[in-house]
Amino acid sequence: MKNDEFWLTLVIVMVWAGLAAVYAFVPSLGMPGYVRVWGGGAIVFLLLAGMLFAVGRKARRG
Repeated sequence: MKNDEFWLTLVIVMVWAGLAAVYAFVPSLGMPGYVRVWGGGAIVFLLLAGMLFAVGRKARRG
């Protein structure tokens, strides 16, 4: 695995673990109040997808 792929994978795993921890500790009745948490997670994954796309394009160009 290339070094960039390792770090991107590690970041994705950390984000998933963080979101899982938040989900585990949030009471189900209070979920509407945590829209910012889930929206923030969505933004993080959007940024990660953009980074993966950029790295893929760069790798194809050589």
